[in-house]
Amino acid sequence: MPHRYRRLRATSAIRSFVRETHLTAHDLLQPFFVIEGKNKKEAISSMPGIYRFTVDLLLKEIESYVRSGGRGGVFFGVSQHKDNSGKYAYASTSPVVAAIKAVKKHFPDFLVVTDVCLCAYMSHGHCGIVEGKKISNDKTLPILAKMALAHAQAGADIVAPSDMMDFRVAAIRQALNREHFEDVGILSYAVKYSSAYYGPFRDAAHSAPGFGDRKTYQMDPANSREALKEARRDVEEGADMVMVKPVLAYLDIVSTLRQKLNVPIVGYNVSGEYSMVKAAAQNSWVDEKAIVLETLTSIKRAGADIIISYHAQDALKWLR
Repeated sequence: MPHRYRRLRATSAIRSFVRETHLTAHDLLQPFFVIEGKNKKEAISSMPGIYRFTVDLLLKEIESYVRSGGRGGVFFGVSQHKDNSGKYAYASTSPVVAAIKAVKKHFPDFLVVTDVCLCAYMSHGHCGIVEGKKISNDKTLPILAKMALAHAQAGADIVAPSDMMDFRVAAIRQALNREHFEDVGILSYAVKYSSAYYGPFRDAAHSAPGFGDRKTYQMDPANSREALKEARRDVEEGADMVMVKPVLAYLDIVSTLRQKLNVPIVGYNVSGEYSMVKAAAQNSWVDEKAIVLETLTSIKRAGADIIISYHAQDALKWLR
């Protein structure tokens, strides 16, 4: 007689015992935006519930996040100091460097991951050095290495290059090793697509490109074989983990990398994905808690070991 599969769905208790994928606090990282100054908390209109914080108020936010079960975060700098060289990205006075030191002082066991990219520090908003209208790959690498080193010196556990320049993982690994930061990890944004889902983030970080687009260095959304090629090379260059960004429209890529690589896979549930859910929830079109937990579970089910999500803090409260 054929199996009656519904027997294993009959009660909440049965469903919980046979559930294949479990979402926990260990799976989630919350992004944080850090700004200069003191006693400032700036709402981001396109990302309801997400704010930019000065370091003093950031510590209060992280304290609340830790009480909810948060164990780590990804830190992005938002700076008024912009030029064409990106030198403030690695300055000892940059907001991210100050944030790393403060967070590690007050929460020494908190996992600090830092974004390594120049777009928020460049007057033109691109992720590298610009010559004419072209982004120079090789001239950008030393700046990224200096930025990653500055974060490591401040106490970062993991640096995460998001620029998509070729060979930047090798440049960063060499710079870290040369200065005896062999234990600082690298999470590479190995598979970062040129996506329409980034709009709210560019508002949050003041990092929209001033001309053109990023299609010459971020990946074409139509490509999947290229994703494996990019990820494999970054692992060969020294990446300890690799990321797929965005994640929801690219769960097939997460699944492929999980099958082909033996390093942790990170999925970035990006700003546009977050803001669409928030907008629908505010209009009572969806059940926010249910849809967020379903979304995050689907990312883990696809093969992600870690999920970066603006929903993380809320999800932790719901999971508890």
